[in-house]
Amino acid sequence: MTQYAEHQFPTEFSPESRVWIYQADRELSDQEADQIGRLLQEFTASWVSHNRQLLSTGALLYNRFVVLMVDESRADASGCSIDKSVHFLKQLEEQFGISLFERMTFAWLDQAGSICTADRDEFARMYMDGRITSETLVFDHLVSTRQQFEEEWVKPLQDSWHKRMV
Repeated sequence: MTQYAEHQFPTEFSPESRVWIYQADRELSDQEADQIGRLLQEFTASWVSHNRQLLSTGALLYNRFVVLMVDESRADASGCSIDKSVHFLKQLEEQFGISLFERMTFAWLDQAGSICTADRDEFARMYMDGRITSETLVFDHLVSTRQQFEEEWVKPLQDSWHKRMV
């Protein structure tokens, strides 16, 4: 598992389990993170697809990243069930005053290991200025399976889709 993942997902989940990652536009307080963690547990415990319980879990990582995972060996996540997750995430946005769907805000680790974020233009400027390099570790929210999440969520900029943006 990547050294940057702070959460162990249940071992019974297949490496091919589907993963969705949503990045909050700000770091959440510990109190907010606890509340969101409880809401994620409640949501995934009742998440169904065509009246079949999904084998699912969720976590808030680094007080910033919402991760949902579904092992589709029991039941596939259908369009309707994915819509339910989006509706749940929209409720989180409203309740906590955050945005989870801004896909052109990039997250990376600075040299001290802190998570930083910037919009696409600022990220490109920082790369041009040398404040971000090809070796900078970025968070790749396009990973789509548990295995990819564990092995490739955090990777050097040069190995990610982010390199097309700089």
